Amino acid sequence: GVDAASAMATASEEVVFYPEEVTPIVNQSVEQVLSSATYVHEKVDKWQTEVVEGILKRLCALEKPFKYVVTCVVMQKAGAGLHTTSSCFWDNDSDGCALHRWENDTMHVVTTVFGLAV
Repeated sequence: GVDAASAMATASEEVVFYPEEVTPIVNQSVEQVLSSATYVHEKVDKWQTEVVEGILKRLCALEKPFKYVVTCVVMQKAGAGLHTTSSCFWDNDSDGCALHRWENDTMHVVTTVFGLAV
């Protein structure tokens, strides 16, 4: 039999956002959309939509009890600096975020996934 303490431990383990589980999903979505792309300003909106929707679709398929927020910044490589920051008021025991950086010869891509337990 399963006692109440181990049942609680199992339940709480399942409701933890693990960035190391999310990063491969992010990388897969970014690669799928941008692996052969060259920066074209007019295509960025479409690419960003495809990346974030691909990530959300894969995350939802995991059927974990989280709400997700996904952001994607695409920046042309032109020598300019990019600085971002975020702050969250959340439960450090269950919620979290995964940051993913990707680049090719023409662009930088920074994708962030926030997972918030429901």
